[in-house]
Amino acid sequence: MSTPGPHLAAFTASLEFPLDDFQVQGCLAVEAGQGVLVAAPTGAGKTIVGEFAVHLALATGRKAFYTTPIKALSNQKYHDLVAVHGVDKVGLLTGDSSVNGEAPVVVMTTEVLRNMVYAGSSTLRNLGFVVMDEVHYLADRFRGAVWEEVIIHLPESVQVISLSATVSNAEEFGDWLAEVRGNHAVVVSEHRPVPLWQHMLVGSSLFDLFVDETAEPREDGSTPRVSPDLVQAIRGADQRRADDGWVRGSTRDRGRGRDMGRDRGRGPGRGGSGGPGYAGQGPRGGPGGNGRQAGPGGSSGRDDRGFVRGGRPGGGATRAEVIAQLDRDGLLPAITFIFSRMGCEAAVGQLLSTDTRLIPQREGERIRRHVEERMGSLAEEDLGILGYFDFVEGLSRGFACHHAGMLPLFREIVEELFTAGRIRAVFATETLALGINMPARTVVLEKLVKFNGEAHVDVTPAEYTQLTGRAGRRGIDIEGHAVVQWSRGLDPIAVGGLASTRTYPLRSSFRPTYNMAVNLVAQVGRQVARDILETSFAQFQADRAVVGLATKVRRNEEALDGYAESMHCHLGDFREYAGLRRAIADAEKDGAKKRSASRRAEAAISLENLKVGDVVKVPAGRRSGWAVVVQSARTGKGAPSGPGVVTEDRQFRRLTLTDVPVPVEAAVRITVPKHFNPKSPKSRRDLATTMRIAVPHDPPPKSAKEVGREAAQEHDRIAHLREELKAHPCHQCPDREDHARWAERWHRLKRETSGLQRKVEGRTNSVARTFDRICVVLRQLGYLDDDSAVTDRGERLRRLYTERDLLAAECLRRDVWKRLDAPGLAACVSTLVHEPRHEQADPSPRMPNDEVATAVTEMQRLWSELDDLEGQHGLETTMAPDGGMAWMVHRWASGERLDAVLRGQEMAAGDFVRRCKQIVDLLGQIADAAPDTELRRSARKAIDGVRRGVVAADRLD
Repeated sequence: MSTPGPHLAAFTASLEFPLDDFQVQGCLAVEAGQGVLVAAPTGAGKTIVGEFAVHLALATGRKAFYTTPIKALSNQKYHDLVAVHGVDKVGLLTGDSSVNGEAPVVVMTTEVLRNMVYAGSSTLRNLGFVVMDEVHYLADRFRGAVWEEVIIHLPESVQVISLSATVSNAEEFGDWLAEVRGNHAVVVSEHRPVPLWQHMLVGSSLFDLFVDETAEPREDGSTPRVSPDLVQAIRGADQRRADDGWVRGSTRDRGRGRDMGRDRGRGPGRGGSGGPGYAGQGPRGGPGGNGRQAGPGGSSGRDDRGFVRGGRPGGGATRAEVIAQLDRDGLLPAITFIFSRMGCEAAVGQLLSTDTRLIPQREGERIRRHVEERMGSLAEEDLGILGYFDFVEGLSRGFACHHAGMLPLFREIVEELFTAGRIRAVFATETLALGINMPARTVVLEKLVKFNGEAHVDVTPAEYTQLTGRAGRRGIDIEGHAVVQWSRGLDPIAVGGLASTRTYPLRSSFRPTYNMAVNLVAQVGRQVARDILETSFAQFQADRAVVGLATKVRRNEEALDGYAESMHCHLGDFREYAGLRRAIADAEKDGAKKRSASRRAEAAISLENLKVGDVVKVPAGRRSGWAVVVQSARTGKGAPSGPGVVTEDRQFRRLTLTDVPVPVEAAVRITVPKHFNPKSPKSRRDLATTMRIAVPHDPPPKSAKEVGREAAQEHDRIAHLREELKAHPCHQCPDREDHARWAERWHRLKRETSGLQRKVEGRTNSVARTFDRICVVLRQLGYLDDDSAVTDRGERLRRLYTERDLLAAECLRRDVWKRLDAPGLAACVSTLVHEPRHEQADPSPRMPNDEVATAVTEMQRLWSELDDLEGQHGLETTMAPDGGMAWMVHRWASGERLDAVLRGQEMAAGDFVRRCKQIVDLLGQIADAAPDTELRRSARKAIDGVRRGVVAADRLD
């Protein structure tokens, strides 16, 4: 391993712990000027490499951006970096927070960075490092494209530090990064610094899943052996279930379980029922070799998932009993994953009903006062509907729930208290596993099946690893524990395979969008934009070879521009002069093969030079005969290299070098209608007729004498070319030969590039084809002009970052929102961001008034038109606008209280707040993009109406 440089030495000296080998490798790569991908398990400490990049930026006078996938993680990382570097050196930029945005270190969501890149923000100046935390988010169906956009578009001078969970194709992802970013290192570690023990809870007894092994990956890919004691206990439980109808828990369970009472998995002062700093472990149940028996407790009745007897998952121990068991065994703090928001809320209720307390009362009172202070900005009348009273009571007893339906401020408080070790149990949905740093000693999974919005599906190995990866706090625990609660039909061997599988590849979800298309075209032009998209990870995975070819073409084209500049001559057009020299050289070459290759290269260039309206004679192939050019050649990666023509037989074709193996020139030029449609048979017929009238008649077949005459003419042509060469102004240039060398380099590189483009054309180019189709739709709707330049409409679309971007732009274009007041505009904009949960979809949502109803009806009509257009062009269709929260948003923007807005509604307060924040974001974009002054004013007024109360409460001040 290389010796650390002075910056890494200074960084490690500031830490209170030594670095692991993979952390050192990653930091060494950063200090050496490389980009780096670090893939390691959750909790392994890969963020150290990102933090070193921040240290290095400050030490060398450059900027560092630290990007995260979600605002909550951005907030958390901001506080972490402020604690190390000071508030003056660290900024924060998220959708609703802007703190010290010009600081040398800025934490931001990835979308904010993407928008900066597209806007050419001055904040990007002197940027040296971008840390992309949780980069495996690029597999996210809805938001993953943002990561690839940023990676592709950042300047080459920026070092990208990508931090990923362990994936099985890290090397493939690293290869792509090396292709698009250049010098890049890949550091992979599958070792968990805190070993993870796998268990199953059968009834109220805890068993090891494997025989004396954790689930560390095996080199041969095999699954560790499942414990025979566990298999025997499950058979017994199945038999008792058959006898009794359901398992009665501890009174009938005689299975042999692992003695969790011994001192394992505990750090100093962290075990038992005490809070942080309490050394006492509390009572532990069960004799050494027998299963631990759960204590009494549990509420009666049926919970949200149909479990009876106080919420017994699968008929086993209640949630209160499970937490009590973990407490006795010294396995708290714990996160219990329940794939149901209502289940998480019910779990808190069940622990409250059994008078469970996991922390001392004095600590609970301190927590209560802290929460009351944090809630100071909320209206007192809103607290009831927010579920505040159960929330604070649970926290004061050491437990809470965490899910996306909660108020964001509530979730932040739970994260803060759990991370600090002040509460001991959290019941969470899987969203907790995505990014937030909330490690625990133990993770419990109640089920291994979840509802994905459409069907109940099994938890995947990647999801299982992500969820259980929270178990084991580095520097605190010597072991982590994953517990799966057994239920009938759950095969322990299948669970063992799930726990030990390491084959979960990272798959790109990248796809071009309308907003992406106009931003790229505006920045670099359509052809270069198409080239850029060919370098995406999605394309890389579809056809790895095409990325290398496309990247080489792109670099070649940059070099061609440089060569053209170097061969510039003040006396005249040196490219023309070089063409004469090359024509003479080609004519004098011996050997048909060499002449043929040269002519083919010339033919490719001649095809590129043809203009719309040029009439040419196609010399070979099935398409021989006259043809008129109706579309110019496209020379970028993946694009057809020849021009589009209409032939004498009224067919539209695209010429290739098979049709034109030798250079061609226009015989005549005719006028092609400006809006000529090659798909129209009538248009093609009319143009073919015009062409036949304009072209010269074909000459009769040549005789041998005429062939000889042509040879003499060729000799004369060479002589004439020499005369032209001598007469050319550049012939007298004193730097002529120097220019000529650059011209020859240009020609050779152009010929090589044309060959690469043909190879790319023959390979998979699905991403670019989708981009082409998007551009056709944009041109048809007037967002791009006939020359593929961005129009005024397109400039408005550039500012609209939403899943329904084109629909929003069409609403602006058609003045759908022009006559709405601010609450009405907010209600209509809500239809562009609302995505109802499956059970909440309403086919006939309530509208607040006739004006909003009329506007929403017009939006639906526009969507239907877009849907038809996208279907015609084979594009993924835009989601329909959904008015499910229009009534609520209108009332909220009109100043109503939260309880009045949500009364009788199925939407959770947290969902409402989250959607309102998205509405505020989109209203801000509309305020920037709207062509009408009054609409811009209404949008800003609507922002003020929506961003108040609970919606504004958790903004970082």
